[in-house]
Amino acid sequence: MYLEEFNVRFYETDALAHVSNTVLAGWFEAAREPIFRLFTPELDLRNWPLILATYKMDFLQQIFYGHKVEVRTTICRIGSSAFDVHQELWQNQNKCAVGVTTLVHFDFKTNKSKPISTDIVEALQKHLKEA
Repeated sequence: MYLEEFNVRFYETDALAHVSNTVLAGWFEAAREPIFRLFTPELDLRNWPLILATYKMDFLQQIFYGHKVEVRTTICRIGSSAFDVHQELWQNQNKCAVGVTTLVHFDFKTNKSKPISTDIVEALQKHLKEA
């Protein structure tokens, strides 16, 4: 499991005095960085090997300013060219949101998916957990 902690910034709150739902997508993406580094250690955007195919998020509880949040990231499915990332956002020991993202290993020159290498599959398997 990958763990990433974020401070809730004041401007991330909305008129209802809780964190805006749009903020979570950014936190989840930032928490996927260790996975991105498996595919491109330098995070080289000129040779980016992944595309986002689907994204689903469930909001379970409100998130508030003044308390840190933690994103817990695991892998919940590995296919030949795509995999699913399961993420949970926690605040004050409460699970506040859950998201699943499907990422595809992609070749932009051929505009097609391509198989994930064995070494990367093995690295992903170290974080495999049923969602």
